[in-house]
Amino acid sequence: MSRSTYANKLPRDLARDMVQVGEQIRLARLRRDLSLAQVAERAMCSIPTLTKLEKGAPNVAIGIYLRVLYVLGLNGDILLLAKDDPLGRALQDARLPHRERASKK
Repeated sequence: MSRSTYANKLPRDLARDMVQVGEQIRLARLRRDLSLAQVAERAMCSIPTLTKLEKGAPNVAIGIYLRVLYVLGLNGDILLLAKDDPLGRALQDARLPHRERASKK
């Protein structure tokens, strides 16, 4: 029986996205013809941790993701997260004060 933790109770969409990210990292590793051991050593993490990352486990630290992306030469990709935030910008614009100008009479 698996232990019930907060990480096991993620929304389905989030869990699916994490699995997809892990799979994309795995494919990037395979395209570069790197083994789990090579990437784990270069990213300074264990092979089981890298395996969890590639399976989309929610309990892998963001620092490990960053180190693995760096090893794969994809560290710039992390900068694309939340770069375009149309909802946030719309909310921010809605809170901006709207000045009323006097008419030119």
